[in-house]
Amino acid sequence: MLLVVVEHDRGALAPAAEEALTVGRSLATQIGVALHALTIGAAADTLVDAVGAFGVDTVHQAHHEILSDYGPEAWGETVAQAVRALGPSVVLATGTDRGSEVLAQAAARLDLPFVANCVSFEPGDGPASGWQLVRARWGGSLLERCSLVADVKLLTVAHHSAEAVPAAVAGTAAVRTFTPELDAVLARTVVRERVERAAGITLATAAVVVGGGRGVGSPEGFAPLEELAGLLGGVVGCSRAVTNNGWRPHTDQVGQTGTRIAPDLYFACGISGAIQHWVGAMASKKILAINTDPEANMVTKADYAVIGDLHQVVPAISAEIRRRRST
Repeated sequence: MLLVVVEHDRGALAPAAEEALTVGRSLATQIGVALHALTIGAAADTLVDAVGAFGVDTVHQAHHEILSDYGPEAWGETVAQAVRALGPSVVLATGTDRGSEVLAQAAARLDLPFVANCVSFEPGDGPASGWQLVRARWGGSLLERCSLVADVKLLTVAHHSAEAVPAAVAGTAAVRTFTPELDAVLARTVVRERVERAAGITLATAAVVVGGGRGVGSPEGFAPLEELAGLLGGVVGCSRAVTNNGWRPHTDQVGQTGTRIAPDLYFACGISGAIQHWVGAMASKKILAINTDPEANMVTKADYAVIGDLHQVVPAISAEIRRRRST
């Protein structure tokens, strides 16, 4: 059996979970085992059809009063107990902060090795044989090939490394209830209260991101970028240099220590393209760099580039969008 730990937020399926389910289906077929999924908490019970669409045979629904919301210790212990009870040969989770945290908890409790942020998988010949894996390290700035030998392989799938594709023919997943035995002390790290900071699209979910770097020059210099993002239904991001200067809040930062984005189009305006920023932006489908320096790292890596002053180029793009929409 290959078991996928399904990441969700109060019953909302995480996009990264769909990627893990896609990879899980492929691997399960490759090694000749059934594909199962584990949902944690009653709020995720409604995800059976969504999970089943990816070819899952059985969904194990973990129920316990402590699992009312996310908690790394409670979720990790639940996964550990599920591994002992169900006996999977492989456990996959999402390569997000949450997925890696949960599987790290489970690995420590099971005394098993754990490989995070895998981008490719080469299974061995048998259940106990070693797997050859490639994983992203140092925020995605390098790839490492490693070998994993363990009775149960615990792995996370690097976010944005695989496209989520439902099964060609979605079956009806069987449902089984799993009730872990959780000590009350595990409730110490369960989310108790949430404060919604903002509604609508975010950096992580936007189809268009307009990013600004040191070349924007000032907080007021972001006004044309805000206008362009508004016209395209996108959001504004920035580089670390911008947040260091206090021009934008950290929540707007794209990069290794900020938000990793995967928009259809990323406008990189006045951004040199330091490796930390590139790590956060490299999953973008297309990148348009606007910079006065033709040798800037972001320009050389972008799909398209405009060599010029962003303070002239960005308003010109917005003006052309408005002109075409008015005709």
